[in-house]
Amino acid sequence: MQVLHSVDDPAIPELLDRGEFFWLKLHGCSNEQIADVGQRFGLHPLAIEDSQEFGQRPKLDDYGTTALLVFYGIEPDGRPVEVHFHVSGQWMITLHHGLHELLHAAQERIVRETPKTEEEAIYRVLDALTDSFFPVLDGVDDRIDELMDAMLEKPSQDQREDLFHLRRKLIELRRIATPQRDILARGGDILGRLPGLEADDARDWFRDVYDHLVRISELIDSYRDLLSGALDLYLSTVSNRLNAISKQLTVVATIFLPLTFVTGFFGQNFGTLVRHINTPAAFWGYGVGSMVLSALALLWFFRRQGILSDE
Repeated sequence: MQVLHSVDDPAIPELLDRGEFFWLKLHGCSNEQIADVGQRFGLHPLAIEDSQEFGQRPKLDDYGTTALLVFYGIEPDGRPVEVHFHVSGQWMITLHHGLHELLHAAQERIVRETPKTEEEAIYRVLDALTDSFFPVLDGVDDRIDELMDAMLEKPSQDQREDLFHLRRKLIELRRIATPQRDILARGGDILGRLPGLEADDARDWFRDVYDHLVRISELIDSYRDLLSGALDLYLSTVSNRLNAISKQLTVVATIFLPLTFVTGFFGQNFGTLVRHINTPAAFWGYGVGSMVLSALALLWFFRRQGILSDE
């Protein structure tokens, strides 16, 4: 199987005459070039129009002898990669913007190990795009674990922002993965009905991609639940720290309450106080001593009641 990169490649007419399946891998095409590709390969006008407007949702359109599949992969940095597949029994045309390692890896695998059937060739490209979700999801899982461990130590505003960022990323992944899963649930039959792709094992190849997409959807849902739990943990940790600070302030205020009373009492101009508290011993004994005793008594009471415990 040959992988070509130009619609003007002189090998295309020869491959079409021999009925040999090939992959035309195009990137960065203008609308005029896409229209030219459609005219040369007899693509449906609606398929040409869809490929001229990127930003499509994942879908599979059946046009009888050809089909248009809009499929996504994920770059390691989390950016989605939109690929338009035009498929027939004689060729597979992919249109995308930019140079992506995902399709390059699929191309290397096809060149290294020649597919035995057309269905296997299509499967390898779809499989490379589908499997690109797993490293990104593994990174999300590791980041959630890191955030949860850090929040138990010391919660911060940055951690909450990271949680919301991960939540947005999972929503974007789910917006892509769920439609692709639904497409492959029935898409294998549609692709398998195209002339030249009626092999008995077509459904098996596409079912494998579907199984991976089901697993991806389940992982996304489970990580969304983990994020909800992590946010609850953040709020609970912040609340517990606030309660601990409030308890400490309450203890300090309560200790100063009798001290304020003692200083206010001895600050009155009663004759008994004036005549008897007139030496350093009386000052330290009655004045300071009563305040220290009241503070120690309150501390003993708080410990006995478990108020100063860490629980």
